[in-house]
Amino acid sequence: MTFFLKGAASALALSCGMAAMGSTPAHAYTLMDMIRGDRARTQSTIVNPRPSVPSFLQSAPDAPLPKVSSPRYYTYQPDAMRFVDTGKFTDPVVTGAVADASAATEATPSVQRRFLIEAKVRAPVEVARALEAYYGDVKNPLVWLAGTDVNNRAKAAMDVLADAASVGLDPADYAVQVPAEDPTNPDPAIRDRALTQFELELSAKVLAYVQDTVRGRVDPNKLSGYHDFKRKDVNLAPVLKLARMSPNIAAYLRSRTPDAPQFVALEGELAKLRAEGASEERIDIALSGLLRPGDNSSEIPNIVKAIGKHGSAALKAEHATTLSAYTGSTEYSPEIVSLVEGFQKEHGLKPDGVIGQATVRIMAGGDSNASKVEKLIVALEQARWLPADLGSRYVFINQPAYMVYYHNDNKEQLSMRVVIGQPSHQTFFFQDQIETVEFNPFWGVPQSIIINEMLPRLRSDPSYLDRMGYEVTVGGRAVASSSVDWYGSTTNVSVRQPPSDDNALGELKILFPNAHAIYMHDTPSKSFFKRDMRALSHGCVRLAEPRAMAAAVLNTSVDQIGKEIATGKNHALQVPQKIPVYVAYFTAWPNKDGVIQYFDDVYGRDAYVQKAFDATTKARGAQI
Repeated sequence: MTFFLKGAASALALSCGMAAMGSTPAHAYTLMDMIRGDRARTQSTIVNPRPSVPSFLQSAPDAPLPKVSSPRYYTYQPDAMRFVDTGKFTDPVVTGAVADASAATEATPSVQRRFLIEAKVRAPVEVARALEAYYGDVKNPLVWLAGTDVNNRAKAAMDVLADAASVGLDPADYAVQVPAEDPTNPDPAIRDRALTQFELELSAKVLAYVQDTVRGRVDPNKLSGYHDFKRKDVNLAPVLKLARMSPNIAAYLRSRTPDAPQFVALEGELAKLRAEGASEERIDIALSGLLRPGDNSSEIPNIVKAIGKHGSAALKAEHATTLSAYTGSTEYSPEIVSLVEGFQKEHGLKPDGVIGQATVRIMAGGDSNASKVEKLIVALEQARWLPADLGSRYVFINQPAYMVYYHNDNKEQLSMRVVIGQPSHQTFFFQDQIETVEFNPFWGVPQSIIINEMLPRLRSDPSYLDRMGYEVTVGGRAVASSSVDWYGSTTNVSVRQPPSDDNALGELKILFPNAHAIYMHDTPSKSFFKRDMRALSHGCVRLAEPRAMAAAVLNTSVDQIGKEIATGKNHALQVPQKIPVYVAYFTAWPNKDGVIQYFDDVYGRDAYVQKAFDATTKARGAQI
């Protein structure tokens, strides 16, 4: 079937010249305006547009070239905080009744409970509401006090909060001080006030911890226009009751942390690196050029030593004979080449045995322990933005790794290299569902590419698109490129490239309809996959083996995919069952064997997450 119609309707098939949503100047016509047909609210993309006249009658250019803006990064604004409305708590003349006999031994005298309304605690809005609901119910006893002292439950909860760093959180966000007794002032009212303040503070910190460990401290959508997530809702209403009734409060609180295998692997790596400390030995490899198989180099001993230190256990077991037999030779022998190729493969590099700077950096230990810890903390935060369970069948694109992985039956069954967006055309971070594979696709050129890249050429050479075989429509009517006034507005102009050997999308594309017009596709530019740094596209994800991925998501064979392409016709097939796709961004992430791999922060996004951490901790620490 024909999946896309000509003209403006082809906007849904647009490639990835990413226009900004919400960050584009009011006069700019964006890709999403085109998709929505929302032309009424936008103005001309051209300042002082010229009257529509034949191109051969146009005078010298006098209008500045317009631009379509990209999404931007924001100054992070932490979640709203407010004081708990203690006026909603039990009337001070009402006794602190206990709802169940099991809590009777920890019942609080009415005078002590009365002091709750004098407590002053500032908390995130959802936490404040949960506190007001719990303590506003007279049937709910205090959670953390036993008479005139804190109970063992409180001490166990505080131990968990103090250990928050082990799961990538900041203990400073959950710190509470146990009130000290003042032997010089025996007034019980002073002690009661301090204890009830502690009660409310600890409850607020426990609730904040539960919320953070489930969904993360940071709202990703406040980081940049490139982040797009529905933030998780965390039901805090039952937490304090469950904490009070739990026979093991520590186990209960720890159970709220994600337990997906990827999260557990990141958590384990964090513990290991912190145990090693910052004194990790680094192995210097002084290699300026390329080292190829058959060469000789005095750095070969350091290369073998580095692989012995930083290679996985599986790699070292596979090449145990080579490693044990090595005597310090400077020859880059076939055995050492095979060892290097294995190391390159497990780190997502091209396994060709050619040692360049990318391979050297990882061999030498890559990031320091301190920088690895920072990447792990960011990765644990970002993992919380994703579903707790990624599913038994899904596609995972990790942009910093320049890789895509297909999982089925809870196993990685396919992986391949990808090309992602350039830093100036970044790929978004979001999740969606794969729905369709389109064969022999048209490429609908986004307005961002028409305006930012084609327009300068078209103003000097209006027939350029005609010669290149592109189809041009104005208001849905097919016209010659040379007849369009390229000095006027392009809001009604659509450009698309028909299926061909040099079509920008190649043989097929895999669609998961989303607000960012991002999808996976083939490309005629195969040489890009040979590079280690592959941030080279306009934002979409180019596949090294598109037929294999199409076969996987359609649950068919590569041969059948070839037959679909061989028809030469533009048509599409729906996937039998929608498949989750995670267009993710992790500079630390486990491979299929659970080994954590580290990657360069190609877009510099980790720094924005770190700034958000700092802003959040600062906001939470400002109690008054």
